[in-house]
Amino acid sequence: MEETLKPTLKNGHIDMPVPDGIDLRAEIARMKKEKNAVILAHYYTTAEVQEIADYTGDSLGLSQQAAKTDADIIVFAGVHFMAETAKVLSPNKKVLIPDLATSCSLADSVNEKSLAEFIKKYPNHTVISYVNTTAEVKALTDIVVTSSNAVKIVSQLPKDEPIIFGPDRNLGNYVKKVTGRENMVIWDGGCHVHDHFDANSLAELKKQHPSAKVLAHPECNESILAQADVIGATSALLKASYELPETEFIVATEPGIFYEMTKRSPNKTFIPVPNEHGHPLNVCVNMKRNSLKKIYLTLKYEFPEVDLPEELSRKAKVCIERMMAMS
Repeated sequence: MEETLKPTLKNGHIDMPVPDGIDLRAEIARMKKEKNAVILAHYYTTAEVQEIADYTGDSLGLSQQAAKTDADIIVFAGVHFMAETAKVLSPNKKVLIPDLATSCSLADSVNEKSLAEFIKKYPNHTVISYVNTTAEVKALTDIVVTSSNAVKIVSQLPKDEPIIFGPDRNLGNYVKKVTGRENMVIWDGGCHVHDHFDANSLAELKKQHPSAKVLAHPECNESILAQADVIGATSALLKASYELPETEFIVATEPGIFYEMTKRSPNKTFIPVPNEHGHPLNVCVNMKRNSLKKIYLTLKYEFPEVDLPEELSRKAKVCIERMMAMS
């Protein structure tokens, strides 16, 4: 009888009970095989979600990995724009998301209407958007970038070519500083996690742990980046954590990455930087909305599905392909 029930959504996810005593991990594994599905989990999701994922990583890397598989179904445990990107790169696959309410503060800081109006103010500018954006914003973008390749791609453009860069002001200012470009107009957006690490707390942690290396994401503000030993995308920070010889690291990015860092280097210590309100773990609440129960229900009912109009998907893919050609 349960199988015939139509799933309903409440606050973005399926609002249905699961049978008592069910082994969620075993059932998810069974359905993955039965339905030819893969589960992608971003580094910022909880440890229990990363444990059952087929692939963990950064958002674009996960979407690229999914496109390479022969899976019929992609379950994307991340935030909404990431599932959209997966659909853009895998238009013939069914893309599911455990919770439609997993928005992103950075992606939400710009929309297609506001960007279109901004572009009119700065004609003849090349529009570069961070991958942390909606498909509609990507459709208005000339080249999309990630935090790991933004400097490389901007450096390839002629010095006299004016640029609109958005939506992350901190990443934009970091790229502007490293490349030495003055003709960059930067959108005023930010990540609610990376934009609010506390610089004074970081300075105090450095005093308490003088041998520790500081790892920071370029979405952090300048007061954090100025104290960092390594600045890079999540994957770059992860790599530094196990390649560098130090045994202590102070980390200024979402603490979900600690699961993979500790897994790679169980004998090392990873210390989070508090936010401006004194919270020791500065987390992305939307990433944490993903759970085993939601993944189980989503895979069982193949709902909710992320789909895009064909024309929008085609336009959004152009800027991603340009990025890939320049990477």
